[in-house]
Amino acid sequence: MNAIVSPIGRERLVIIGNGMVGHHGIEQLVERGATGRYEVHVFGEERQRAYDRVHLSEYFGGRDAESLAMCEADYYARHGIHAHLGVQVLEIDRERCEVVTTEGRHSYDKLILATGSYPFVPPIAGAEGNSRLVYRTLDDLDAIRAAAQGARRGVVVGGGLLGLEAANALKSLGLEAHVVEFAPRLMPVQLDAEGGAALKARIEALGVGVHLSRATQEIAIGEAYAYRMNFQDGDFLETDLIVFSAGIRPQDALARAAGLELGARGGVAVDNDCRTSDPAIYAIGECAAWNGSVFGLVAPGYSMARTVAAQLAGEAHAPFTGADMSTKLKLLGVDVGSIGDAQGATLGSKSYRFIDEARASYRRLVVSPDGKTVIGAVLVGDNSYYDTLLQYAQNGIKLPAEPSGLILPAGEGAPALGADALPDTATICSCHNVTKGAVCCQVDAGVTDLGELKAATKAGTGCGGCAALLKQVFEHELSARGVEVDKSLCEHFAYTRQELYGIVRVEGIKRFDELLAKHGRGHVGCDICKPAVGSILASCWNQPITDPALIPLQDTNDTFMANMQKNGTYSIVPRIAGGEITPDKLIVLGEVAKKYDLYTKITGGQRIDLFGAQLHQLPDIWGELIAAGFETGHAYGKSLRTVKSCVGSTWCRYGVQDSVGMALFLENRYKGLRAPHKIKFAVSGCTRECAEAQSKDVGVIATDKGWNLYVAGNGGMRPRHAELLATDLDDDTLVRYIDRFLMFYVRTADRLQRTSVWRESLEGGLDYLKQVVIDDRLSLAAELEAQMQHVVDTYECEWANALKDEEKLKRFRTFVNDARPDPDIHFVKERGQPRPARVSELHLISVTEEVV
Repeated sequence: MNAIVSPIGRERLVIIGNGMVGHHGIEQLVERGATGRYEVHVFGEERQRAYDRVHLSEYFGGRDAESLAMCEADYYARHGIHAHLGVQVLEIDRERCEVVTTEGRHSYDKLILATGSYPFVPPIAGAEGNSRLVYRTLDDLDAIRAAAQGARRGVVVGGGLLGLEAANALKSLGLEAHVVEFAPRLMPVQLDAEGGAALKARIEALGVGVHLSRATQEIAIGEAYAYRMNFQDGDFLETDLIVFSAGIRPQDALARAAGLELGARGGVAVDNDCRTSDPAIYAIGECAAWNGSVFGLVAPGYSMARTVAAQLAGEAHAPFTGADMSTKLKLLGVDVGSIGDAQGATLGSKSYRFIDEARASYRRLVVSPDGKTVIGAVLVGDNSYYDTLLQYAQNGIKLPAEPSGLILPAGEGAPALGADALPDTATICSCHNVTKGAVCCQVDAGVTDLGELKAATKAGTGCGGCAALLKQVFEHELSARGVEVDKSLCEHFAYTRQELYGIVRVEGIKRFDELLAKHGRGHVGCDICKPAVGSILASCWNQPITDPALIPLQDTNDTFMANMQKNGTYSIVPRIAGGEITPDKLIVLGEVAKKYDLYTKITGGQRIDLFGAQLHQLPDIWGELIAAGFETGHAYGKSLRTVKSCVGSTWCRYGVQDSVGMALFLENRYKGLRAPHKIKFAVSGCTRECAEAQSKDVGVIATDKGWNLYVAGNGGMRPRHAELLATDLDDDTLVRYIDRFLMFYVRTADRLQRTSVWRESLEGGLDYLKQVVIDDRLSLAAELEAQMQHVVDTYECEWANALKDEEKLKRFRTFVNDARPDPDIHFVKERGQPRPARVSELHLISVTEEVV
């Protein structure tokens, strides 16, 4: 085979590995302009371009490979990068400076190894076939999904970070999930004994079996299940599939065969410049061993990538000198944090512990022998303490007089560390190595918008764990420079949405002009305050939004009670509670769609959308739908959209509760509620979770004892798993808790804030929310329930209300003085359905066709 060589004038850079770290290296080369110096070739064994492995578990929650990708499909081509995906590198020929691949030989002047790691599978007799699955790549997840078909129980071997992620994946596939760990506790590297016990209690409460101090000796044929795992102590566990997640090993086979120096425990040995024993070859990420240590997190790999990219670009570079392995995680919905010397191994160190066995929460603070600085911490159950403790540990900040106050419950201990106490060297975003000083530089350069700051520094765009601290530091630095951080709703109201909500409730204000006159400035309001106040008034008093005094407050969609599409037409979305619909109603929808020539689409929320209605047609269409028993689905409003459900115990052989019946009840109860943002529910009839309740604002999952309630999830642009609020609830208690949760959210959230973002910004976190909703800490429960009952009692379909009032219907005329449609609108076919086009557009279409 002849080697493919680089054109004269540019050196050739070959990168082996297209994972997160390899891709970050490419991004750094592009940003530094090094692609003009090098012809870059990247080789990846997987068919997909680089994807986000940090959020790999979301693949089972509905995210596809494309949404996990770390760049656009044309990124490499756009920047002149030659991507060889699905191509395996077989050998590194150092003598000829070539790599041998399945598609031929490629020469190199410089080579970067970013081969990552591979899952370790213990040498257990019988570990093969469907019993030998791993959790590492998208292909691995596809294999697990296939093996789960028809399976009842799944076991993960390994109780570390990835093992618990894998257990969550099995649970999401509807399997009874178990974790088998050789050590006496879960996450033995990150947690101490008490932390492991708290995590075990929380995970078992979620229905996952935990088996500690178990060594699997053999995998044999099972009796009740496909396989039997025989343990060393004589016990056994049967299962239908086994996923191994017993740690990782550096992928150093190519380096080993090429004769490169390796670390004592594997990995390609590198120096502070990430250079291997061959000066032309670098190694970064999990395949590299620095001072004998391999780093299994993405942030150290990114740091290595930056070090190498700077050298290749001819720039001054920061040497790689190790990495902080502190981690903030959410495993099966449980907060877990580990900082520094979490287990207090430092001789003479002292520890402070907070243990709440009732809530399975645990916090440990490890301080230096002299008692002056934080050297480690463990958190289980509430990571709201993490950012403060991490900054104390990383920056050697002097401890308060009573260090224990740093881990006591909110309101009982020391205040959170202020941004002013952090030195400029404090790392705010570890993924992209953004310091407080870098944030300050951007503020000095005139950046006053958080979005601009993220674009300029990339802070907060990696794992996202630094978002709250980044915002805190940014706003503090703006204030310190005399730039007012204005939290007013807008120029007309010097209040937050939460403050305005309180004013409206306390003073009984029911009109915008009254609120503006008493507490605002100006005479008319704006596009920010009018919809926000309109939403507040609707939440408080539940008056029809079509009333003349309220119409000026609504945006376009609420004004016409339909979603405007990009071509100026509107969509019709009737409510189909719980996804249940009769054949007669299906026929009506079909007849209406045919009569008005509408495009039809079944949505992910178990509704049927009808697209393409003109403004003047809306009353006629809704008149026919309401006559057939339909009502508005509120698709246009910041309100309850849908309650998705599976078929539950009525039809499904796995169902343990009537999920459809509960979904119908919940949707009919909350269908009139207006909120700061849209709300979505789901009800699953068993833990197989077919309704995907854990990605919703309110998720309800049936158990054999009642219902588990999850809250504050979001499956949208910023996905977030819902958190378990309460377990095994009876019907009445479930409804009471949902009433309280929703009304507390409506009262306290910011403008256009989803429940997921609201929960993340809630001081005290999930524990505080439980205290409010379950324990009634604020003595608000009765008031919140009464307010929700008012919404329920005063519900009226907004379209039914409008159709009874001729004055309200005048808004749906295309022309004020003429009820006829716009004569300039004609229709063209698109996707087999009519799409409106004005005469000018039709002319362009005909001209284009003539040219073609």
